[in-house]
Amino acid sequence: MNFFAPLFLAHNTFWSYAMPGASISGDFVSCRDNAALDRVAQDSSLAQGGNAHEQVSERGVQGSDHLTLAVPAQTPAASPVSSAEDRALPATRGAQWLTHTVERSGDTHRAKVYIPSGYDGRPLPMMLMLHGAQQHPDDFAAGTQMNVAAEDAGFIVVYPEQPESANLLRCWNWFIPLNQARDTGETAALAALTNDLIARFNVDRARVYVAGLSAGGAMAINLAVTHPDLYAAAAIHSGLAFGVANEHLSALCAMNDGRGTICLPKRKEGGASMGPVPLIVFHGDADDTVHPFNSEQVMEMSQLLDSQAADARVCTTTQVEHEPGRHGYTRDVWRDQGGSLLAERWVVHGLGHAWSGGHADGSYTDHRGPDATAEIVRFVSEFSLENTRNGSLM
Repeated sequence: MNFFAPLFLAHNTFWSYAMPGASISGDFVSCRDNAALDRVAQDSSLAQGGNAHEQVSERGVQGSDHLTLAVPAQTPAASPVSSAEDRALPATRGAQWLTHTVERSGDTHRAKVYIPSGYDGRPLPMMLMLHGAQQHPDDFAAGTQMNVAAEDAGFIVVYPEQPESANLLRCWNWFIPLNQARDTGETAALAALTNDLIARFNVDRARVYVAGLSAGGAMAINLAVTHPDLYAAAAIHSGLAFGVANEHLSALCAMNDGRGTICLPKRKEGGASMGPVPLIVFHGDADDTVHPFNSEQVMEMSQLLDSQAADARVCTTTQVEHEPGRHGYTRDVWRDQGGSLLAERWVVHGLGHAWSGGHADGSYTDHRGPDATAEIVRFVSEFSLENTRNGSLM
């Protein structure tokens, strides 16, 4: 039992940022996939939208597995042979909800993977989803409903799991310098996992994206900045900019006031070139866990990564007033002089530390906001590594 538990009740994420455990680094040595779900998607609530619950869900992880309750897991299938031929084999019995495990130096790391029913072995886009503190992959999938979007649009979703051995509340240690570098720590581990799954499922390498909530959002930023050759766009919900903290205290200060100093990595000779990272940002202006000013810093960071002059970016603003039972929002959209999309920021009025438009079956969600999941899918569909304007999930 964690003796800090009483403090968690007062502030759900304080110690998640302040008490990281072991870090992840190095190369993976083996992997296997176990089928946790293998049934036709149209018979599965994973591929269907549910009615929004008339409540805000902002609770810790429950003892039950929401997605497993919705669709009973069946007997795991035998682990596939890791041959090149098998890696591209399509799902033959509909949508799949898989457990993907990777072993490194005796440690096992897990991720859940959603394969849509339309997968036939041909390359599909892939979205990496990084959960926040006190969450796990099933919980995050239930709250964001990203699997539903994936079934409709036809892309693969991956939910890496942060274990308690790495952080007491299972949040990503985004502020540790080791995890802000390309070749070390959690960034390197997550990139290796991404590449492993790209090969395993014959993913379209030009259309791989990363998204995250809270600490997961901050880690998504770390991945987008350190691996611009791997992720074509990023979505940050209630997160922080790159390099605004480098240890526990500065992390807490950045969370509390949104005034950390952005410190972008220096480019190594021969390394991947840094450039503008296509970003969509969601943040609630009533967030008392990660200060809303952090969303402004993320956009400032985006500008620093862009070689164009600030006046070359054209910003248009849309404001939508709140309606009964719905949050209003302010949406800023940045485009270049040619009209091509660069970035978006959605400030949701009255939203706390929760996924906007999320489903109450998952923790840290508020269904009253605009649908962050739908907007994220729409945004990233504009980008690919081969042609950053013509990539498409749709």
